[in-house]
Order: sequence, then C-alpha cells, then structure tokens
Amino acid sequence: MTTPSRRQPSPVAEMLDWLESETPFSLRGFGPAPYVRVEDYIENDTYVLRAELPGVDPEKDIELEVDAGTLTVRGERREEEKDKRHHELHYGAFSRTVQLPRGVRAEDVKASYDNGVLEVRVPCPERAAESRRVPVTRST
Repeated sequence: MTTPSRRQPSPVAEMLDWLESETPFSLRGFGPAPYVRVEDYIENDTYVLRAELPGVDPEKDIELEVDAGTLTVRGERREEEKDKRHHELHYGAFSRTVQLPRGVRAEDVKASYDNGVLEVRVPCPERAAESRRVPVTRST
C-alpha cells in the first residue's frame, strides 16, 4: 500500500509571495523610492493619472516633471501618528514614472491634490485615424 505524499510548496514561490505582501519588508517599499500606487486612463480625450499620496503637503512635498514623453512624480512623505501609548512615523522619498501619450505638451499638464489623491490631467492631441485597411495588390 502506498502512502500519498503531500506536495511541498516551492520555496521560491513562498519567497516571492512574502516579498509582494504588505509586510514592512516588502519590495513595494524597498530601496530609495518606495512604491506609489497609481491608476491612469483616457477620459474624453484627456489623459488622467491618479496617485494615492496620503499625508503629504502638495505644495512642499510633491514634484512633477514632464520630460521626453514621460511624467515623473517625486516627493517625500512625512507623517506622524500619536496616541497615548503609541507613536509612529511614516517618512521617506517616493518616485513613479509613467509614459505619456504621444504628442502631449508639457505646458498643458494640470495637477490637483484632494483628500490624499494627486490627480494629473493632460489634454491628448488630436489623433490621426487609429487604423486603416491597406489593400494588397498582386504583382505581375
């Protein structure tokens, strides 16, 4: 009679799961520029980028740069939480770079900050026809 063996989980898969988790040692906050969560989409011919940046002063702590078709959001978070028994500091530099749609002009970029969310809006230039069917002719 054989005894069924239990399949052992892969140590590599376990390590990757641990690094991607929300632990204090996760890769999302690893290195000099922690991970910044963003969403981006096109809305009515406007490129919109939204970034979660709670606990920052947008005038002092956030820097936006448009260069060579990319948008970079940089800054520093300085946040302090206190209660009777607990004192916790959250701080550090962050950075995130995203590719902008073709033809975007840096002077058209507008940004606002409300309730911990940075929103960047950029009008997209008029687009040429997205696709076109090209007839193929037979050579003689």
